[in-house]
Amino acid sequence: MPAGTPTPSSTRSPWQVPGQVPLTVTDGRELVFNLSSFPLPKPRESSHHNPSFLIPVHPLFHPTVSIPKSQQTLSFSTRRLSSPLPLAPTMDFFHDANMATTPTSLCHDDSLSGPTPSGRIPDGVYVPMLAFFTPQDTIDVPTTQRHTARLIAAGVAGLVVHGSNGEAVHLSRRERREVIEAVADAARHEVDSHSPLPIIAGCSAPSVRETIELCQEAHTAGATHALILPPGYYAGILSKDAIVSYFNAVADASPIPILIYNFPPAAHGVDLDSDTILRIATHPRVVGVKLTCGNTGKLARVVADAPKARGGRDDFFVAGGSADFVLQGLVVGAHGTISGFANLAPRACVRIGELFAQGRFAEARELQHEVARADWLAIRYGFVGVKVAMPYFHGEGEASCSLPRLPFTDLREKGGRARDEIEAGMASVLAIETQLAQEAARSYGKE
Repeated sequence: MPAGTPTPSSTRSPWQVPGQVPLTVTDGRELVFNLSSFPLPKPRESSHHNPSFLIPVHPLFHPTVSIPKSQQTLSFSTRRLSSPLPLAPTMDFFHDANMATTPTSLCHDDSLSGPTPSGRIPDGVYVPMLAFFTPQDTIDVPTTQRHTARLIAAGVAGLVVHGSNGEAVHLSRRERREVIEAVADAARHEVDSHSPLPIIAGCSAPSVRETIELCQEAHTAGATHALILPPGYYAGILSKDAIVSYFNAVADASPIPILIYNFPPAAHGVDLDSDTILRIATHPRVVGVKLTCGNTGKLARVVADAPKARGGRDDFFVAGGSADFVLQGLVVGAHGTISGFANLAPRACVRIGELFAQGRFAEARELQHEVARADWLAIRYGFVGVKVAMPYFHGEGEASCSLPRLPFTDLREKGGRARDEIEAGMASVLAIETQLAQEAARSYGKE
């Protein structure tokens, strides 16, 4: 068990703001506030050092705020969320009469239809989210949004949808959009609007044309980046030059920056070497790589040589793709991890990075050992095993929504042996995760 009091993995949620504000619904689509008709909460300093204040908003609406220069009225254009969130979210925006602001950059409108500026995404833990289904085998939006809020509260740096853990190959394109919209809607109400959470969507397809279409649809639904496998269906006759050209063509046309996804089992055995990854990384809108291949030597080479490949810019995100080598990656310069096991133990994964950053290497190694042992079960059983563990880590209420789609079946139906092995093998990390959550709660109570 790691010693010492951890640095809190999350800050106070913007939902937890006292006070209410009168609200007038004029036509069911517009919310109007008159600043002269009621007292506002006390202004505070925002992350941009501008005075700002918080106003609670009904949870069924996502507002986009504009402050007319010559008026004292705030007009909100809105669109409905897929489902109500559990608490009334709040809006955090600049109180500047000369500036029209949008409190979240995740909503799609005409002003956001152009390419998103590239740049290295924040360092830290990214979670390739599971896909959740109702008993009727449709997308379970409330569970998806609940899990989104849970992960953000644990301090993760970003979220990934439609990876191998997210059963992307089991989803229709309509369902893919539905999941992205649900995650983006929930994230809007959980993070500081001035620091939007990266939402990375898997957008892989064998052809350049379809991959670009998936990137466009992901952008419209609210994704900030795309994660793309190399084309592997015709791997036997596809040259490295053709693979580099594939990524360049997608990056040229995608409305959002892209990350390379190197996961040979999901790409018909295509395993990009460090030289090929660095060739692809010369494109300015290819902004990172997820190395699920587990080759830490490759990871070290990419970290070391990416700035040279990018003309001296240190803006290329390099992450391992499994929780069993978070620390090993950090030692050679990785910027984080994109790990499916973080669906279960996000705080433990975040904590490894915190301990490393604090120079507490013995504790980081000890925690990495525990996480690696538990993650081995997630690797052996795949996403189905992670789903089996969801109610163990997050409560029995997660059991019915954590079933895989056919042809996979619930491992709990096979006499319980797989479930028993998973629960026994992950018990130590569950204890650590519970401790970290309790410490974060106590820290939150002291604020």
